[in-house]
Parts: sequence; structure tokens; C-alpha cells
Amino acid sequence: MLGIGSVQLGAGLAKLVFDQLPPSAMVLMRLATSAVVLTIIGRKLLRGIWRRHARRDFLVVALFGINLAVMNFAIYESFARIPLGIAVTIEFLGPLGVAVAFSRRPLDLVWVALAGTGVLVLASHDGSGRVTFAGVAFALLAGAGWAAYIMLSRATGRRFPASSGLALASIVGAVIMLPVGIGSAGTALLRPELLGIGVMVGLLSSVIPYTFELEALRRMRAHLFGILMSLEPAAAAVIGLVVLGERLALWEWAAIACVIVASIGATRTQPTRPEVPEG
Repeated sequence: MLGIGSVQLGAGLAKLVFDQLPPSAMVLMRLATSAVVLTIIGRKLLRGIWRRHARRDFLVVALFGINLAVMNFAIYESFARIPLGIAVTIEFLGPLGVAVAFSRRPLDLVWVALAGTGVLVLASHDGSGRVTFAGVAFALLAGAGWAAYIMLSRATGRRFPASSGLALASIVGAVIMLPVGIGSAGTALLRPELLGIGVMVGLLSSVIPYTFELEALRRMRAHLFGILMSLEPAAAAVIGLVVLGERLALWEWAAIACVIVASIGATRTQPTRPEVPEG
């Protein structure tokens, strides 16, 4: 729960300064912070790492880093266009899709239909202009990135111990975002107050939740972890309301509830020993 709250608080904080730091610059600062902190934490594991692993291992971690850059860029661009709760709800189709893909139960079709209904309701234009096609498209791209994150996180974890793989992937992601972030923000990246916010977003959105999630997974089964993660869209909507003043209509809350229930249902109906990747 602390990890979920941390991620969404970081997202709300990032959106607060999008008028001063564009999404691409904030993604750069988030990934750079994650890379620096995780490298310091795992410095012993990273020593001599080039000699202990094959080239295909580094190919996996490079793909993981590329995915981190694309996923974070897409969701921040979505945040800039539509309310936080709606963006995260649409993005949540990614992990929900992975859960359903690794199951062959007919009941999962019900959860897919329920989630699809919720997202269609959210994506429909409500006349206020708050929900835009571009915002929904970026959220869907982020959802695809989240699905890929689950697969690549598992593959990286099998090859690299502890957080060393994520540290390397964060470095790759930060390098990819470096020209884009600098090009979009310029010297604003050097302003102390914005630099401090960027570091805080990196800690709240990456380092702290990743640490908490690892500790949670050591203490509970993966399917229970998945159920708790289903609260992510609701947490995003609450943070959007409290931090950003983004009020959602009753029908939007109902649509978010549809996706949450679908995710819980898909997770609960998995086999006792699920083959769904833990990521």
C-alpha cells in the first residue's frame, strides 16, 4: 500500500510542474535519480558484472531500459492531457492483459469484457474536453509498456541479482531520454528547486515503491500482491483529487471500479500456482 501511494504521489507531484518541466524532462530526472540511487545501492553487485554475464543478458537489460523510457514517457504525456485517475486506469489494461494471457479459463472473458467496458466509458468524450484522444492513446501505449515491463522485469531478474538489473536498465533509459529531456527543458533542468522536485519524483515513483514491492513479494503470494496492486487506479484518482484538484464524475468513478473489479477477478481466478510473471 505504501508503494502504491508513493508511485501515485510521485505522479501527482510530477504533473504539478509540467508547466515548468515538460514530461520528457521529468522522465529523464526520474530515471536518472533511479539509476544513481540503485547503482549506489548495488555497487558491489555491479563490480565486474561485464565479465560474469553473456551478451544476451545485456541485450535483455537494454530492452528493459528502452521499455522503461518509452513506458514512463508515454504515461507522463498522458498525465499532461487527461486526469491522473483516468490515465492510470487505462494504463492498467497492461498488467490485466498479462494476467489474462497466462490463463485459459472462460471466466477471464468476463473480466476482459468488464475492463473493456470501463475503459470505453472513460475514453468516450464527455463534452468537457478533459479526455482527449492523444491522452488515451498515450495511456494505452503506457499500458503496453507496463505489460512488457512485467515480462522484461522477470527476465532481467533471472539474469541479474537483486536490483543490479534494474540499475542497469535505469541507466539505459536515462541515456535514451537525455537528448529528449535536455532538448525540451534546456537550462530549466539546472534550476535547484526543479532539480529537487525531479529527484523527489524519482525517489517516490521508482526507488521507494520498487523497494517496498520487493519486500511485499517476499511476504505474500504473487496473486495476493496482484490483488493489492489492483487498487492502483483508485489511488491515482484519489491523488488526482487531493493533490491536483481533479474531480471525477460519478460515472467515471464507476468506470474505474469496473477495471479494478476485473483486475481483482482475473487475479483471484488464477491457478494456485500461477504462471503469471511476477514483476
